[in-house]
Order: sequence, then C-alpha cells, then structure tokens
Amino acid sequence: MNQTLDTVTTPLALQLPAAPPATLPGEPEPPDGRVGEPTEGFDRWLHAQIGHHTAGVSPAALLLATTDWLAHLALSPAKQAELVHKAWRKAQRLALYLPHAQQPGAPCCIEPLPQDRRFDDPAWREWPYNLISQAFLLQQQWWHNATTEVRGVSRHHEEVVTFIARQLLDIVSPANFVATNPVVWQRTLATMGANLAQGALHWWDDWERQQAGRPAAGSEAFQVGVNLAVTPGQVVQRNSLAELIQYRPTTAKVHPEPVFIVPAWIMKYYVLDLQPQASLIKHLVDQGHTVFCLSWKNPAPSDRDHGMEDYLRLGLFDALDAINAICPKRKVHAVGYCLGGTLLAIGAAAMARDSDDRLASLTLLAAQTDFSEPGEIGLFIDDSEVSFLEDIMQDRGYLTRGQMAGAFQLLRSNDLVWSRGVRDYLMGERAPFNALMAWNADATRMPFRMHSEYLRGLFLRNDLAAARFRVGGRPVALADLDLPIFCLGTETDHVAPWRSVYKIQLLTECETTFVLTNGGHNAGVVSPPGHPRRHYRLRKSPADGKYIDPELYLADAEQHEGSWWTAWSAWLAARSGTPVKPPAMGAPSRGYVPLGEAPGRYVLAH
Repeated sequence: MNQTLDTVTTPLALQLPAAPPATLPGEPEPPDGRVGEPTEGFDRWLHAQIGHHTAGVSPAALLLATTDWLAHLALSPAKQAELVHKAWRKAQRLALYLPHAQQPGAPCCIEPLPQDRRFDDPAWREWPYNLISQAFLLQQQWWHNATTEVRGVSRHHEEVVTFIARQLLDIVSPANFVATNPVVWQRTLATMGANLAQGALHWWDDWERQQAGRPAAGSEAFQVGVNLAVTPGQVVQRNSLAELIQYRPTTAKVHPEPVFIVPAWIMKYYVLDLQPQASLIKHLVDQGHTVFCLSWKNPAPSDRDHGMEDYLRLGLFDALDAINAICPKRKVHAVGYCLGGTLLAIGAAAMARDSDDRLASLTLLAAQTDFSEPGEIGLFIDDSEVSFLEDIMQDRGYLTRGQMAGAFQLLRSNDLVWSRGVRDYLMGERAPFNALMAWNADATRMPFRMHSEYLRGLFLRNDLAAARFRVGGRPVALADLDLPIFCLGTETDHVAPWRSVYKIQLLTECETTFVLTNGGHNAGVVSPPGHPRRHYRLRKSPADGKYIDPELYLADAEQHEGSWWTAWSAWLAARSGTPVKPPAMGAPSRGYVPLGEAPGRYVLAH
C-alpha cells in the first residue's frame, strides 16, 4: 500500500463514519467543530527523537524480530533440549581443556572464525587469558546455535536476532577490557598506565570533534583539491543537484567515445580520484579517454523533495546532454558505481525503452540491480525500519551522515567500533590515517524523498528487477538493454554482495563480462596496477550464452594476478573507435561554458 510522504491530517469523522457522538450531553464542542484529529505529526516527532539516540535503528523492528524468535523458541521443546545439550557439551569441552590450559602451547578447544582477529596475539595463548578467550568463543558459538534454525522464525527475523546477539557479545568481549586483554594489560604495566591516559585524551578529542561536527583526527592532512581529487579538469555544467566535471586530456589523441562516470550520492565522487597513484579517473585519462564525472550536491533541508526522478533528470540525463554537446555525434561509455550504478541501470533501461541509443556500453561497479538478496545491509531494511527512517528524515529533511555511518559501522562493529576502541582508547595508539580513510570520513547526507523511494521501491519491493520501476510515469525493464556490459563485484563487499551484483545476468540478455576482484566495496574498486596482493576473476558471457550460477562462475572463471583496471581498460579500448583529437573543454557556443577548475564547488560542501 503506497502512502504519501507528507504528513496528512484527516478528520477522525471521515475515517470512522459510524463513530459515536464526539461529546456527552453538556460537554462543549471542540473549538474547530471537529471531533479531534490524529496525532501522526507527534508520533513522527517522537520517532525522530528516539532515532537520534539509536543510530537510526527502529526499536520496534528489533522487538518484532526478538518476539518472533522467543515465541517460536518457547514452542519448540526439542530445540530447547538441543540447546541444553549443546550447553552441557561446551561446558564439558571447557572442563576438559582446563587441566591443559596452564601448559605452554596447549591446543585450543575452539578456534575463532577466520575473520575474527581479536585473539590473534600469542599472549592470548597464555594462562589465564586462553581460558577466558576459549570460554567466550564457546559462549559465542552457543548463542549462534540458539538464534538460528528455530523452526517458524522468518529468515529476516532470524538474521536480525543473530545480529543483535553478536552485537551484545561484541560489547562484553574480553578483548574490550584492560583486566581481560593480555596485550592491553602488558602495555599498561610497561607504561605505568600512560597508555590509558593517552587513550583518555584520544577519547576526549574524538568526543569534542563529534559534538562540533569536525572531521576525524588525522584527516587534517588531507584536503580536497590539494592532495585529494587533484586530476586537472573543469566544471562544465552545474545545476541544483550536480556538477559535471570534464577532465583535461594527457594524450595527443583520445578514443572518440567519452567515458561518463556516475558515482553514488551516498559518497563523494573523489573515491575514484583519491590521489594520483590511486585515481581511477587519472588512469582512464592516461589511457586516452575523455572522462566526465558527476559530483553530487550534499543535500540540505531545502532539497528534501528531490526524488529518484530528479537524480535521473538533473544528474544523468542533463549530464548526457552536456556530453553530447561537447562530444557531438559520439556514443558514451557509461560507468556507474554503487548506488550510481543502480541509477545508471535505471536510466539506461529508460533510454532503451525510448529508443535512445546514445550509450556505447554500460559498466557497473559494485552496483545492485536485483535487491532480493541485498546482504547484511538488509538487516536494517523492513517496513518497520523504513517507516522509522522516514520519520527521522521528516524531521530534518535528510538522513544525516552520522546515521548513515552508524549503520555501516554496526555491520562491522568488530573492526570499526570495538577493535578501534581498544587500539585508540586502551592501547593509546592511533592508526595511520590514509587517503581512503579521509574520504570515508567526508560523508554525505541523503534527501528524504529520494531515500524513501530508494528503500521502498528497490529494497522492499524490488521494482527494478520486476520491471515495475517507473521513469516518466512508465515502467522500465532491464531486459530492454542491448549493449555490452562490464560488471564488477568484490569478494568481501558488505554493501553490495557480489552474488547479488551477479544477478544482472538474469535480468538482461546482453553480452556481459563479469569480473570478481578481491577486496571490499571501496578498496576492491580502488585497486590501481601495482597494488600488492591483488587478483581478479573474469568471464565473458555472450548475448546468447547460457546462464551459469555464481558457484559455477567461481569454478570456471580464470583467475588473474594484478589489478582489474587493466582488464577494464582493454575492454573499453576494444569497444572504442580509432583515436581522434581531444575535444575542447566545454562547449561555450552551446551553453556549456567552463565554470571553474575541478574538483568544483559541491564536493567542498559539508
């Protein structure tokens, strides 16, 4: 059921035609002559206030999941008996381990999960810390058994309850306390507590920065336009939502088809132009491409009503018009990253529907088009949670940077919250700050209407995959696409899992080259040649080829050492014409006068 995003006040008498009289004999009528009206506005305000203290997570959604689990567990005596049996067996394992725990090199009775680095230090193998860590890991395993495979619990609620249990266990991990962390304890003894004093200063500095809205410690060494986003170019178009940057060529001749990059507005574009040695944009320019890139405006309260169609019209389509004016009669290699890739896929499908053939190819970098399996981010997306977020955004007109960052930090709380806290506040150390961390700290906001449409239309209803998503009042279908596709997934992506990204091959009948690289959502994409320990798999599926599932892809796709950038450069070059003289910067005669040097104005706004 679709509901308007605006707060609507409706007389109760219209809602309940058969309602009893509003007043008793002798009681005065309400001043406006109405029985009363719903207090939806107050409810939304209350939800917004709660959301400011819960990192945007809906308490009702957590309660629903917990109640579902508890109710079904209470009605499952066999599962309860199984859990009692497992608890007894784990207690036995720990008891059998205890006599050997004081012996050097004693084998563990349970090993941490591969991604769990909390107990890697050899000090955790010594008494009594080995016993403490083993007891914790056994308890963690038991809680996983308790929250999973309870018959009748919905899959989503099971994932949420498992997530809650993991978060609570992470809080009480022995790694988080001075007395139970041998590494911290040894440092404390060696420095006579100076590490804790330094950690307290770090905590105070971080708290002051958070309250003042200042960037993280260490980010001062990185400045946009100084040592970040420094590839030379000019802003050739600006509207109320985006700037279009055209980059200066570095080669005598360029491929005739320009490359147009659509980044996500959940992030600032310069993740693709971090520093010269790690800039995908500079790499493309040096390979002889004319490169254009959108830089989205960081929305303010006045931008609350910008929706997905506004991002298509003012972002994608306006930019394409400008590129066509600067590079006339040339098709465009379109590239979309993350949410920008989803928007690009929607726009490309709308163009195909309308017989608009201006695109030469489509490249999707860590971008989902089917949201039926969105990965861990789906923990925070259901009807209850989306309604709660809408109420938070209704209050301010946008989703704040902190609320966005908080959700992603919770997904990886071990690495991004607790391990960092131990290092910064207990060990008294600061991790070296790098360009990618500086970019990650330079977060953006999400406008109310767009984010609501995005969550409901794509995540909840999966309208794009079902050919129900509307552009210009008419549905678009990815099946209409008829152009080569290069699609990139990253192995450890928690934002756009590669198996979800892979589903593009079920939605189109295009020639598709799917590449899977190691790394995560950002580090896997920012993978310049020469970067150590990089590899990727590549497999091309012809337009009339048979579908193979992700597991067969892993077995069949050849693995290559090095950066996927080189493979993509070759793919683009093979679908480009004979190099020509570079185009001019902008097209003043057609209304596209250069407005200033890159990186432009919008990227500097906080």
